[in-house]
Amino acid sequence: MKRLLLIITIFSGLVSQSQTDTIKNWKVENKIGINFSQSYFSNWSAGGENTLAVSGKYSFLANYSKEKHKWDNWLDLALGYSYIGDNDPLKTDDKIEFISSYGYKFHDKLFATILVTFRSQFAKGYNYKEDSTNYISKFMAPGTVDIGPGIEWKPNDHFSVNYSPVTAKWIIVNDQELANAGSFGLDPAVVDSNGVVIENAKKVKSMFGSKALMVFKYEIFENVNFNTKLELFSDYMNNPQNIDVNWQVVLTMKVNSWLNVNINTELIYDDDIIFYDSDGGVLGPRTQFNENMQIGLVATF
Repeated sequence: MKRLLLIITIFSGLVSQSQTDTIKNWKVENKIGINFSQSYFSNWSAGGENTLAVSGKYSFLANYSKEKHKWDNWLDLALGYSYIGDNDPLKTDDKIEFISSYGYKFHDKLFATILVTFRSQFAKGYNYKEDSTNYISKFMAPGTVDIGPGIEWKPNDHFSVNYSPVTAKWIIVNDQELANAGSFGLDPAVVDSNGVVIENAKKVKSMFGSKALMVFKYEIFENVNFNTKLELFSDYMNNPQNIDVNWQVVLTMKVNSWLNVNINTELIYDDDIIFYDSDGGVLGPRTQFNENMQIGLVATF
């Protein structure tokens, strides 16, 4: 229940703050969505289990444009839990993502840019199929930050491509136990023959490579909007041929001014993230995929 109150408090507070963002040369949009589902059974002969699911999403766009200068900012937040009977709550969604891009127009449809990206999550995550007591992730474990100069081609308002041939990237695992285990691509701790840690692992991994960011958004039918964002990263210092992929797709269907249907998918491939089987055997990197569909209330400011 504490998590439920946290979700409602966070996203309600963001709505109350969004109404003051009106500045010259800025285009600002705030969008908040809260989704609920619930079922209750009492003396139900067919059987069933009481459930409650709640999730909140918040997106913020702040784009500045004046003469040859532009500054685009995106913030996406999400947090959701499902409560089934008397079991511990299950996390169903968790996201912190911020992207900021400054551009100077030096040619028709071309901008010199500086691109910054940050990602993490709010709460601890678990592998519920194997263990719901020992967390495998939490806030800033991992956290990723990258920054690099580049060139953006923006032929229209629907599509843009930003390429940075020199991008610095950091993976942060701000938890010594997870870092020692070599989570999220870090080098694990040095241990003796008995498994006792001799030297703790570093909590930060630095990379240097190239990055491409492609964004496409379009209203494919009336009140049906398609948005997708594809990020590709190659680490010059470690297997540059193995490209890291983050591909997000959002399909929004507007029922009316306050009711939306959203389908979200995210596909991730990171060659540095190693998966293991239930016996501890190495499976290697794997394609990660997440999908959720939500029907709920939405407010846009």
